[in-house]
Amino acid sequence: MVNRGETVELDDFDRKILAILRKDGRVTFTDLAQRVGLSKTPCQQRVKRLVQSGLIVGFRAIVDPVKLGLDHVAFVEVKLSDTREAALAEFNKAVRTIPEVEECHMIASGFDYLLKVRTADIRRYRIIMGEKISTLPFVASTSTFVAMETVRESAR
Repeated sequence: MVNRGETVELDDFDRKILAILRKDGRVTFTDLAQRVGLSKTPCQQRVKRLVQSGLIVGFRAIVDPVKLGLDHVAFVEVKLSDTREAALAEFNKAVRTIPEVEECHMIASGFDYLLKVRTADIRRYRIIMGEKISTLPFVASTSTFVAMETVRESAR
């Protein structure tokens, strides 16, 4: 397994395989091999190597959150009271346990983290904010920005 920060050497076949799998993770090995110009077995071996190297981290179904009734998106700036490594690690561990937090990014700014939070509506968001996000370790303050419309989302 390659460390997270290490770069994986790729050739043109690998790049083509990745481009196709990013668009369609359900493509058959036979079709994938044909589209990249390899036979099936070498294509399977390359995909296996890409998975083992950590470059491909998984395959998943992408669902439409709106059809699940989760069409309220808020972005939350979080400022911590302590930014030493132990405090950051504790915050990071705790924020991962909140399913409504789709994304969490450490930011170089006047605040420390930016969260993307998805809920059914503003009432549910308020509960998540009050009972979960505000009680995370070392949270000093938060600011919320509600998305009015999603124009582009990477998971789609």
